[in-house]
Amino acid sequence: MHLPGKRLAQFSPIFALAGADFCTGFALMPQASPNTSSKRVIAASPETLPTSVPLHTAVLVGRFQPLHNGHMALLHAALERARQVVVVLGSAWQAPNPKNPFSWQERAQMLRNALSKEDAGRVRCVPVRDYYNEPLWVHAVREAVHAHVPEGASVALVGHFKDSSSSYLARFPGWELISLPRLGQFDATPLREIFFGEGDASPEAMDAALARLSSQMPESTLEFLRHWAQTPLYLRLQKEWHMLQDYKRAWAKAPYAPVFVTVDALLRCRAKGQDQVLLIQRGHAPGQGLWALPGGFLEQRDSLWQSCMRELREETCSSISEADLLAALQAVQVFDHPDRSLRGRTITHVHYLDLGVQPSLPPVQGADDAALARWVPIADLPRMEAEFFEDHFQILCQFLPVTLAQSEPELQVA
Repeated sequence: MHLPGKRLAQFSPIFALAGADFCTGFALMPQASPNTSSKRVIAASPETLPTSVPLHTAVLVGRFQPLHNGHMALLHAALERARQVVVVLGSAWQAPNPKNPFSWQERAQMLRNALSKEDAGRVRCVPVRDYYNEPLWVHAVREAVHAHVPEGASVALVGHFKDSSSSYLARFPGWELISLPRLGQFDATPLREIFFGEGDASPEAMDAALARLSSQMPESTLEFLRHWAQTPLYLRLQKEWHMLQDYKRAWAKAPYAPVFVTVDALLRCRAKGQDQVLLIQRGHAPGQGLWALPGGFLEQRDSLWQSCMRELREETCSSISEADLLAALQAVQVFDHPDRSLRGRTITHVHYLDLGVQPSLPPVQGADDAALARWVPIADLPRMEAEFFEDHFQILCQFLPVTLAQSEPELQVA
């Protein structure tokens, strides 16, 4: 996919990347070397960043789950060198989970609380969703940046190559890349492990957990976590975190990392003037209460089609004949992004079935792993985006005419 860039001008925004870990493509794209010919790479310490060109905007991209001292080091380096900073908050409008527990608004609040009033006045936060499609994600980031930069301004990427998750640093041809050394802790995963793994309902346990985190994040973030831990959402996600740890321990002695194969049924029907899709509400963790496609794991002796039909019947009590479903089959598509599931590497095969126009919707009822099954108008899907399990909303967008309701608004931190 070719996505046009914008013209370049005299100002040079800095694009700082906080070791973020984004879901940007359904399949892994070839790993690009940071020393790509499409850009000039400058290795610099924070004290030796080039300052000969007047800088208008610095851009910091991250998930900030939660905000920690590594993020703050990059943010302060950007503030020292630019008139304003645009913070791109990744994984926006996603249902809370143990990897992404905080909404983009809560993360903007963490940033606001950690800055002086003067610095906060120079920072704007822009949310960007996970597209599970790298060209779309890169385009969304470019659009978010250039909306706050004089037309045609040149861009310099400033970041730290943490690991393979930082490969997207090389995905912006034409943008200069300034590679910084490690500025403190760049991985929030162990911080979330302490927060969910060692804190519990007792104030003493949470105090002990936050004490372990105190050297890794601003005091304002600690206070945010202290109050957030008193919400019902913390207890639900903590339970889910423990469930996922048990799940991974069960496979820890396997001779190699497991790869799970799943199937999902995307069943569409038009009846009584409405275009609708069949969804289930998950009855168990992970993602209890979230909307999803009917589906599940491939059985040992099933074909993909057989497993898809079985899961559809078990979770929705569908009485549609297999012959009618086979006639309705439009496509089978694989969704295999390595980070699409917190359970581990999970490759799903989505069966897109279109029943066309019917006099009425086939009756359904939630059963087995589904607490609820119902037909949902496609027009209602955009407002449900933050209520979907894993990447199921993005899967729906691949097949159905879904118009995204959420824009990427600017939020001034001050």
